[in-house]
Amino acid sequence: MRHLKFKKSWLITIILVLVVSMLSACGSDKTGGESQDTLSAIKKRGKLVVGVKYDTNLFGYKDPSSGKVEGFDIDIAKALAKKIFGDEKKLELKEVTSKTRVQMLKNGDIDAIIATMTITPERKKEVNFTDVYFEAGQSLLVKKGSKIQGIDDVKKGTKVLAVKGSTSVQNIKDKAPGAEVLEFENYAEAFTALKAGKGDVLTTDNSILYGMADQDSNFELVGEPFTDEPYGIAINKGDDKFTKYVNKFLKEIKDSGEYDKIKSKWIKEQ
Repeated sequence: MRHLKFKKSWLITIILVLVVSMLSACGSDKTGGESQDTLSAIKKRGKLVVGVKYDTNLFGYKDPSSGKVEGFDIDIAKALAKKIFGDEKKLELKEVTSKTRVQMLKNGDIDAIIATMTITPERKKEVNFTDVYFEAGQSLLVKKGSKIQGIDDVKKGTKVLAVKGSTSVQNIKDKAPGAEVLEFENYAEAFTALKAGKGDVLTTDNSILYGMADQDSNFELVGEPFTDEPYGIAINKGDDKFTKYVNKFLKEIKDSGEYDKIKSKWIKEQ
C-alpha cells in the first residue's frame, strides 16, 4: 500500500512539473521571451517593416508619377535596415497617418513608426519612444501676402487647417482659442484645402511645412515656431530591448556623420 501511495505521489509530482513547464513556455511566448523579441522576429522574417507617411514632402512622400516613396524618415528607415541586415533593401514601407499609426503598431502590422511623430507624455503611455531623432516646432503656413505673420495674428474667426490625430490641433486651440479649426485626414488634403482658399492658415510642425512650401512657392512659413516638437521612433510598449537597439543605432549614425548627411540632403531651413 505504501509503495502504491509513493508511486501516485511521484506521478502527481511529475504531472505538476510538466504543467508548470508548459505554462512557463506559454508565458514566454506571450510576453516576448528571448526567442520572441521584435529584433529576432525581424531577422527571422528577413525584412524590417516600418510605418511611414506618404503625404509629407521631405520626410515621407510618395511620388504619384513614379510611385517611389522618399524623404528624411525613409532614409532613416533604410539606415536601420542596413544596421540589422547589412542591406538597406531589406525594408518594407507601409503607409501610416497620424490617426492610424499607433493602432497599426499595436496590431503588429509594423515593427516601428518613423513618421514625424512627436514625443508626448500621453503617447508614452501607449508606445515606447527612442531618443529624439529630429527637433521640430509648430509653425504656420500662409499664402504669400497674407495678413497673418505669426501666432498673434491668429484671432477669433480665423480658419485654421490641421490634421486629425496630430499634436498641432490641441496646440493651436490652446494658443488661439478663438480660431476655427478644420481637421483633415492627412497633410495632402489640408494643403489642397489651403490652396483652394478653404482656410486662412495651415498649422503643423515647421519640418512638414517646409515640404509644402518647397512644393508651391506661392506659400511661405511665417513667424517663429511656438512649440517644441521632438520626434521619436515609436516601438511597441514595453519592448525595451528593441528600443535600446534602435537608440544605439541612432547614436552610431550621429557619431559617424551619416545622420548629418541624411538631414542636409532633405532639410534646408528657410
